[in-house]
Amino acid sequence: MLSIRFNRLAMAVAAATSLVLSGPLAAQTPEHPTDTAQFPSAHDLRTMTRAGSYLAARHASVERDAKSAAAFYRSALRTDPKNNELLDRAFISSLAEGEIAAAVKLADRILTVDKSNRVARLVIGVHYLKLKKYAAARKNINQSVRGPITDLVATLLSGWADYGAGNVKQAVANIDKLTGPEWYPIFKDLHSGMLLDLAGREKDAGVRLERAYKLDDSALRVADAYARWLSRNKDDAAALAVYESFDKKLARHPLILEGIKETKAGKKLPQLVSSPQTGAAEALYGIGASLTRRGGEDLALVYLQLALYLAPNHPMALLSLADLYESVKKPEMAIGVYQRVPANSPLKRNAQVQLATDLDAVDRSDEAIKILKDVTEQDPKDLEAIMALGNIERGHKKFADCTKTYAKGIDVIAEAKDKPNWVYYYFRGICEERSKNWDKAEVDMKKALEIQPEQPHVLNYLGYSWIDRGLNLDEAMKMIKRAVDQRPDDGYIVDSLGWAYYRIGNYEEAVKTLERAINLKPEDPTVNDHLGDAYWRVGRTLEAKFQWAHARDLKPEPDELPKIEAKIENGLPADETPAAASADKKKEDGKGG
Repeated sequence: MLSIRFNRLAMAVAAATSLVLSGPLAAQTPEHPTDTAQFPSAHDLRTMTRAGSYLAARHASVERDAKSAAAFYRSALRTDPKNNELLDRAFISSLAEGEIAAAVKLADRILTVDKSNRVARLVIGVHYLKLKKYAAARKNINQSVRGPITDLVATLLSGWADYGAGNVKQAVANIDKLTGPEWYPIFKDLHSGMLLDLAGREKDAGVRLERAYKLDDSALRVADAYARWLSRNKDDAAALAVYESFDKKLARHPLILEGIKETKAGKKLPQLVSSPQTGAAEALYGIGASLTRRGGEDLALVYLQLALYLAPNHPMALLSLADLYESVKKPEMAIGVYQRVPANSPLKRNAQVQLATDLDAVDRSDEAIKILKDVTEQDPKDLEAIMALGNIERGHKKFADCTKTYAKGIDVIAEAKDKPNWVYYYFRGICEERSKNWDKAEVDMKKALEIQPEQPHVLNYLGYSWIDRGLNLDEAMKMIKRAVDQRPDDGYIVDSLGWAYYRIGNYEEAVKTLERAINLKPEDPTVNDHLGDAYWRVGRTLEAKFQWAHARDLKPEPDELPKIEAKIENGLPADETPAAASADKKKEDGKGG
């Protein structure tokens, strides 16, 4: 990914996407690639009317399900082949889904009625580039331009088409001629350097790659390409220096670690790209990845799908595409993409960790836990995998398991003599407290505060736990207030303060504070339950029963439901000091951390 001079890119993205994309791609991203039942089925499509297919396609688009949308639009198009709106929507949906072969056929049809359709031109151009028909590729790609991003993409792709046709000099000259925003030069130098390197003009390639590296030595692909050139054309020490310098800026990136390992072994590293097709894929990936996190998901999706059409196993493009799906809340689609990362890629382990996170998000936690256990068995010091595993176990209330998992992370940090990380102690403390090992939990919470004295979640959890047990009441209340001062809009922390007032018998203050918490978290059953208790203690019994009824309807924890129903029926005993409500702890188990 090119972390470069893209400060103005977000503004350019909006202009480019509005000019380039004529279909409803913004509402469409693929979904359900791993479902065993295919929807829509062939039978569904055969039996639906044109109107039915169209309405189903529009609904699928709203649900961001490009796979179904593309199938339904193509079905509707078969019954009304001259409908240009259906043609355009079917094309855009197919492109979004990554069904490039179908998109190519539809693009051909679009160009018979609209020769200036830029997305269709780009798709046809990339298709010809894949087929090594370089003149036709260049002709179509050059008709896809309009705006700073599309101009850059077209120039780089045309350059790789020229290279494929044997016109190296022309390729570099055309890239050099392109002028535009301040973030152009690094792309131009990187691709000119890779192109010249592949053409055997090592010296000229080195000049370009060094220039790109000086523009931004924190750009991963630039650093990797330059280090690879140095390993073949200068010496291992120079290549190693580039890799190690990058590692200081972004520690432990798998591709950089792989480069360090290979260079230390004395290997001469190959070029980053090996053909015009992989060079063009690199251009599409680089710009698509940069767009993904800058408000350009629509255009990024097009570029990443086309990159994978040219280089199906491009691991960085796969990770960027999965990241894009996660950013639009589509973990189902991200799962399918992570599964495509090649087993021999240094990035496979990263993909597995993210895959597990997404599997857990779609209620496939057993699979997620198995994957993460496999990863940590292969590398017991993998802190990211350890943290991901502990978080999933904690989220599913496997408190004995997550206690052991976080302990492994603490052991790794201690062995590596890294700076202690408060979050491992905090999360282990939660798991110990929920396992009814308070003495151990208290030690861990204190350790977390020793490392990060004003951490609001730790202040909140430890302070609440003390009050709940009748311990250190003055200090505990001060801690919770400090947490609220830092996070005044965190409904869970405000709720803790209100419940703390309740536990010490200050019911009037409890009502005021819990009413604030309700405004922040109106749909949380625990907060509603707490406010009901506080209302009852100040004599507002009708309002108390209303809050308890609301808490009941919001699906509280199973062990809390009978208690809430009993309060609705009978209220609170006059002499009762409420027992510790375990349900409120769930806010830290899954949400407060």
